[in-house]
Amino acid sequence: MPKIRPSTSTDIPSITSIYAHHVLHGTGTFETGPPSEQDMAERRADVLSKGLPYLVIEDTTGVVGFAYCNWFKPRPAYRFSAEDSIYLAPSTRGRGLGKLLLVEMMAQAERCGVRKLIAVIGDSANQASVGVHRACGFNHVGLLANCGWKFDRWLDVVLMDKAIGSGSSTSPNSSERQ
Repeated sequence: MPKIRPSTSTDIPSITSIYAHHVLHGTGTFETGPPSEQDMAERRADVLSKGLPYLVIEDTTGVVGFAYCNWFKPRPAYRFSAEDSIYLAPSTRGRGLGKLLLVEMMAQAERCGVRKLIAVIGDSANQASVGVHRACGFNHVGLLANCGWKFDRWLDVVLMDKAIGSGSSTSPNSSERQ
């Protein structure tokens, strides 16, 4: 049975390897060169410094995926909206691990005060990511056509979102993110 847990610094090599595969072979990220372990450690530290979740999922072979969210934009008015990211080892396709990770990440993001999660999905042909977000209740809200160039072709960005917790049904109170 896969286990989801908060990431630790010892997970960085696995996280870096999983992400490097997607950078080098996939269109879900528009990065064109894999970041180093140091880069990934700094990115993780940035997410955690904001009090946001950075999770891994592991099975008997070790860490096979990771997920996190980060504030959608730095301006104060966006302080309740976060963008999610999920990456899985290629050997795990079709096992439902992405959905498990996304569901847990949504629950933890809600506890952190996030009211809106936004998926910015690289490549409109990325049906796995679109499908897992749809299965978790995200709605398609837009398409940025031909805005990325990778692997000698133009790529779209699919935008999806989901209200979590109270969403926009209530005003934030003074104890929520200032």
